[in-house]
Amino acid sequence: MAQDPHWQYRLNWARTEVRATIKSLPIQLRAHAAGLPVTFEHRPNEDLRLEGIEPDTLGLFVGSAFAENDSAGPCVPAQIILFLDNLWDMADEDVEAFQAEIRATYLHELGHYLGLDESDLTARELD
Repeated sequence: MAQDPHWQYRLNWARTEVRATIKSLPIQLRAHAAGLPVTFEHRPNEDLRLEGIEPDTLGLFVGSAFAENDSAGPCVPAQIILFLDNLWDMADEDVEAFQAEIRATYLHELGHYLGLDESDLTARELD
């Protein structure tokens, strides 16, 4: 795949938006969110797609939820993965819409980390 010359811009916008989102959280959630790594990928890789993750997925929480805190749990450390090319496509290549999608997707995946399921996220308008 050819290197995207605009990747670094999207990566910087995404990192900035995640930091701003964390700062906007209530104090009791901020420390938990700040300690959860966020990684940025172009799109779900082949291994994730083989596990059933759709190619157009915007974000993914992997690992154990905060409440589980199972040290003998999965080999994958808890983290949020944001798929920037998919988010950029979803935002129709508009920077402000991209930043809004980053925020919404990050909050959705953070909700999974905090133990919320899809119906809980929908009730909180984080779907």
